[in-house]
Amino acid sequence: MAKPFFRADQVGSLLRPAPLVQARQQFERGQIDRSTLRALEDQAIADVVKRQEDCGFSVVVDGEYRRENWWIDFVRGLSGVDIQEGNAAQAFIAPASDCGHDHQPATVQDQGWKYVPKNVLTTGKLSLASPITVPDFRHLQSVTTHTAKITLPSPTRLHFHGGRASVSTAAYPDIEDFFADVVQAYGREIAALEDAGCRYIQIDDPLMTYFISDRMRAEVVAAGDDPMQRLLRYVDLTNACIAQRRPDTTVGIHVCRGNSRSGWMAEGGYQRIAEAVLGGLKVDHFLLEYDDERSGDFAPLAHVPSHVKVVLGLVTTKFGRLETSSDLIRRITDASRYLPLDNLAISPQCGFASTVEGNLITEEDQWRKLDKVVEVARTVWGDVAA
Repeated sequence: MAKPFFRADQVGSLLRPAPLVQARQQFERGQIDRSTLRALEDQAIADVVKRQEDCGFSVVVDGEYRRENWWIDFVRGLSGVDIQEGNAAQAFIAPASDCGHDHQPATVQDQGWKYVPKNVLTTGKLSLASPITVPDFRHLQSVTTHTAKITLPSPTRLHFHGGRASVSTAAYPDIEDFFADVVQAYGREIAALEDAGCRYIQIDDPLMTYFISDRMRAEVVAAGDDPMQRLLRYVDLTNACIAQRRPDTTVGIHVCRGNSRSGWMAEGGYQRIAEAVLGGLKVDHFLLEYDDERSGDFAPLAHVPSHVKVVLGLVTTKFGRLETSSDLIRRITDASRYLPLDNLAISPQCGFASTVEGNLITEEDQWRKLDKVVEVARTVWGDVAA
């Protein structure tokens, strides 16, 4: 059986429908219970899966409709961790207005926007008491006959902000014991997903692109680490987490530059980390951010091993302007100078709603963009699945 790979793919999160956002707010205020919220999420997921199928995707996601953001719900499910407020130095870069698009929501003009991601502290022995994402996968699988993809936050999210200082020395006198427990927790989660029938797992990792940014590298140095040595440690950690996957399970990794309310954390091409990350991660394919000048050129793709594929994130999720088919096809052709066309695919550059508030685009724009991904995949490769 061939491993799942799709010419038309998507990163994972989708804009939450307004009734679902309202229901989550009601739950947080204690106005509805968890079972009521879960039932509303179940129906919303079934609806959004049908919409993806209607677009023509062979792979579907649950839109991360049950999550507060892309990582926090999973980390909360681990034992031995505490989540705290971040600091202003870690704030995202706010987006500018995309003035050329008629449907741009007014909120893109808001002043004073700031998103500071929360930090993770390991306060005790880290462990996985029970699978976290398996119930979500089972529901997703139950409402589709297509391949159901589950996304997991990267293990680097547990360590980046603070480094050694973010991990209790009482619980872990030797930091390598901490990394070993991270590997064990991720290995158990992946095995549980596989036992439930999941064959496509995506790891989301914006943290590795922080090593592109001088600002974020300075945070690593302030924590007492050499940036390149820490990056290489993260590559080894991620490889260990996925090393025991089944031969028929696909693991893709999404390496972006941060995504919240159309803002981002890092800027710059992949070249600075290409040898370590693109050449070192033992994944089946990459999902890479390539929607604008922040992402640089395609030259770093030369570091991708010949047996590894790349999903080109050419369609922006940050603004509503719709890319033209001709421009997208031209860029795929440009990328094929570095990797064979048969090893490439297309997707949006990131999720549409990595945080529950979503990016500064409309649902109409979101679906126009997803339609465009499928249209271009069919034009270039003749089908949406390899």
